[in-house]
Amino acid sequence: MNTEQFIDMLMEKGISLSQKQMEQYETYYSTLVEWNEKMNLTAITDKSEVYLKHFFDSLTAAFYFDFKQPIHICDVGAGAGFPSLPIKIAFPELHVTIVDSLNKRIVFLEHLAKKLELKNVNFIHDRAETFGQKKEFREAYDVATARAVARLSVLSELCLPLVKVGGTFVALKGASAKEELTAGKKAIALLGGKLDKSFSFTLPEEESERNIMIIKKEKATPKKYPRKPGTPNKTPIE
Repeated sequence: MNTEQFIDMLMEKGISLSQKQMEQYETYYSTLVEWNEKMNLTAITDKSEVYLKHFFDSLTAAFYFDFKQPIHICDVGAGAGFPSLPIKIAFPELHVTIVDSLNKRIVFLEHLAKKLELKNVNFIHDRAETFGQKKEFREAYDVATARAVARLSVLSELCLPLVKVGGTFVALKGASAKEELTAGKKAIALLGGKLDKSFSFTLPEEESERNIMIIKKEKATPKKYPRKPGTPNKTPIE
């Protein structure tokens, strides 16, 4: 996907980008590749692939959820900033917090945010399990996002405790989404969520399946969740 295709395909979905925003994506790409030489941020470094599989793929969430408002988002395990930072560039009014367990990635994200001149971004080095138990962050966000970090039952335990009642968990998943949803229904309900909508589509060019799941937070998450670090992954709620 070249930059013209990127602009055109987003325009088709009602997302128009200014020259400044395109310059930010270009800076994002060059900074990602530069830092990737000294630390493992991504296996994808070809420019057209980064635009397709990182930037465009992240922005598909905005085709199905309204990010055009100054809401507070928490992105769990974002790694090199996906999906929240490509979304933040397109929708500058957003307040974004990224939680990641690896401090090196947080250092990269802080450097990137300065280069991109992003405002209202916050990067926190923590495990999602301990972060979600801290009073100041628990049920403090309008939206939690995560992209392919873990199975949906595990992701729900990491993300739903962060979402306000009435808020939303937006999960970006691949081809296994339907099976994960079947296996994760009990966890979603137990943690206070309910599937609102699910959208299935193919990523342009490579034609791989993608799914966006919009999970509404209907009631407070029981205090015991998330459990201790590592536990959600080892023994998911089933």
